[in-house]
Amino acid sequence: MSILYHSPVIIIREFLPQEQQTFLDLFKDDEVTQYLPVTSPERYVEMFSELLENYEKNNLSRWAIFDTVNNNFVGMCVARIFVHNTSQIEIGYVLSKAYWGKGIATEVCKALTHYSFANTNTNEVVAITDVNNSGSQHVLQKSGFERLDNLIRDEEELAYFRIKRPVI
Repeated sequence: MSILYHSPVIIIREFLPQEQQTFLDLFKDDEVTQYLPVTSPERYVEMFSELLENYEKNNLSRWAIFDTVNNNFVGMCVARIFVHNTSQIEIGYVLSKAYWGKGIATEVCKALTHYSFANTNTNEVVAITDVNNSGSQHVLQKSGFERLDNLIRDEEELAYFRIKRPVI
């Protein structure tokens, strides 16, 4: 099992095959999924199979986030090629409600951004949110992202954020 990031608060690591139900349960809370695209339970099962395959193929995927103090499941995060601009890496996260408002989303954003710049040749990491998801927008801005003009995807307007690779 590969570890992406470890701090005194959280660990970001590969999901284990036996953690499929943990992954699926995250998406059963309507408050957790209120800003996510509508997705069928079958598609979440496919997503879990895909993330396991991705671990074998390359370094971009979805990962599990666990609390390092009690080993509770916190949520999942993703880094992937951005569908609207393949030279960019898109990051995202979904946290269970018990972990909202604790600074974990900001830590995850910073960890994924660092990981993306360290493990790919991209010069830009991006994120999109529902235009009404002010919590995630605040997290992105706190993490150093700048808001760009909104993006239209599948006839839906989305808030679009970007951070550029630091110049050394």
